[in-house]
Amino acid sequence: MPSIDVVIELSHDACLAHYAGRVPNVQTRSLDGRLVVFPAEALRRVVTRDGVHGRFRLTFTEMGRFCAIQRLVSS
Repeated sequence: MPSIDVVIELSHDACLAHYAGRVPNVQTRSLDGRLVVFPAEALRRVVTRDGVHGRFRLTFTEMGRFCAIQRLVSS
């Protein structure tokens, strides 16, 4: 499956807007500069008390639909 690595920096308050459904999609940049849009509900898997901060790998189906999100460990 295709994947793309992104940086996500969202505050706790921004995450609440996504949870409330006011913002249905997250827009961010990949590590190579491409614009990436994916469903906000994906954040539920990685949100912390402080929001969502760090590098993540997004996996998509062959048809381009979001499949999974995984936090990447900084080295």
